Amino acid sequence: MQRRTLLQALLAPATRPQIRVQFDAADHRNVPLPPAAWLNYLFHYIDQPNSQIRSIAWDLSLGDTFAVYPSRLLPPSPDLQITKWRNEGFHWVPEILKAARQRKIQNVWHHRFSEVDIRPEGGLELEQRRPLKAQNPDWLIRSWWWQGLWNIASPGLRAHKLEILKEVAQSLDIDGIQIDFARHIPCLPPGRQWELRHHATEFMRQLRRMLRATNLKLELSAKVPETLAGCKTDGFDIATWARENLIDSLTLGSRAFTVNVEEIRAAVGPNIHLSPCLDDHHATDGYRYPPIEIFRGVATNWLAQGANSVTTFNWSAAPNHGGPISHQQAYTEIGSLETMRRKPKRYLVERRGGYPWAEGSFNRNDHMPLPAKLSNDGRSQTFPLRLHDLEIQQAELTILLFQSRPTDQLQVTCNTTPLTLTQSDNSAKDPQIFSPKPQPNSGGKGDYTIDPKQSLRKLTYAVPLTSLKTGPNQVTIKIQTRAAYRPGEDIQIEKIELATTPS
Repeated sequence: MQRRTLLQALLAPATRPQIRVQFDAADHRNVPLPPAAWLNYLFHYIDQPNSQIRSIAWDLSLGDTFAVYPSRLLPPSPDLQITKWRNEGFHWVPEILKAARQRKIQNVWHHRFSEVDIRPEGGLELEQRRPLKAQNPDWLIRSWWWQGLWNIASPGLRAHKLEILKEVAQSLDIDGIQIDFARHIPCLPPGRQWELRHHATEFMRQLRRMLRATNLKLELSAKVPETLAGCKTDGFDIATWARENLIDSLTLGSRAFTVNVEEIRAAVGPNIHLSPCLDDHHATDGYRYPPIEIFRGVATNWLAQGANSVTTFNWSAAPNHGGPISHQQAYTEIGSLETMRRKPKRYLVERRGGYPWAEGSFNRNDHMPLPAKLSNDGRSQTFPLRLHDLEIQQAELTILLFQSRPTDQLQVTCNTTPLTLTQSDNSAKDPQIFSPKPQPNSGGKGDYTIDPKQSLRKLTYAVPLTSLKTGPNQVTIKIQTRAAYRPGEDIQIEKIELATTPS
């Protein structure tokens, strides 16, 4: 009965703040604490006053190779810490599920559809092919990952995964299962994803049928790209999934701030719970560990478009254990428009790049507008900037430029209204901008140092409130005058941000 109550609460209209955490608890397994204290650490942000976390997608599956729970199908994980806990009688997966249940938090099992192969001691498996893959070459897609990725078009692979997920559903105290297609694509042969989309649909159909047969009324969710075009590129027919009642909820995107909630809502209808995702490890380019104002702007745009909740991924679980303090504050704010109302926000035009671990659309952000070179012949470029907050007293637009001189003059408009330059910083610095070097891949330790030799140009413009509108806005930029320059010395727009001060 409790499971059904929690599921109904998740799928009901958003009458209270809702944040779901995609929680890779195994990443925290080596925090040097005894089991009881470790559990308290794991739930530190969840237990803080005014936490808006209502659901946890436990991202604990180790592909299809090892199990972190008692399993008759898979061998136990050889991870040293997990093995130590198991030998001491601490069965950590049932314990964290129990701890969440005591807090009335929804438990969802998060299954990465096609994970890369990791050695037990950490690091990629680059020396030998995993036995399951070596024994079943017809289950694989030859791809960017040398071991191959799982091919959802293979009936044998689908049957194998359904057996694993059936065991999970029947043996663990969970409220639902989420299939994560972000880890990794492609899961259909490249170039034929949409043609072969019926195989992904058939897997979701078989999974729904299996879960119904367990009679546990488990929620079924999927993590899919943040736009309909991205879903089509990767072979996910979410409109059919919704029409056939194969899903209860969708997690939208992972590292993209720009999520088209409205078009996905139109495709799937009013009864599917939509939850865009904020990954702050493989973060959107140039914005890892951002301040709270950025998180507020992103979440406000999503919820105002009709998202039912916000999902976080790769966020810290407690202070001083990785991640910025803005994570802690965001967990008390970003699940509700009301708790972000009349607070400073920053809205931005998104950057592309930084994610090579995919072949297709998901996670790559290839369609984002920045960085962009300005035309030296005076042609203008227009950039989309969405905001859903007009209870503001002041707004200013900042543009961060590479290879722009103090004598260069730009013409900037917001929705055709000319903007007035109020400040020019000709020696600005940003530790997450690397021009003229190529942008590095996302992730890593997150330690960004300022280059004392870096010289970016930051221009600030006053934005008349009458020029702004709720929803999509347009910022248009062009070079007005520019002194002599060498070939290749093009002005590059690195960032565009709109900061709002509440009324």
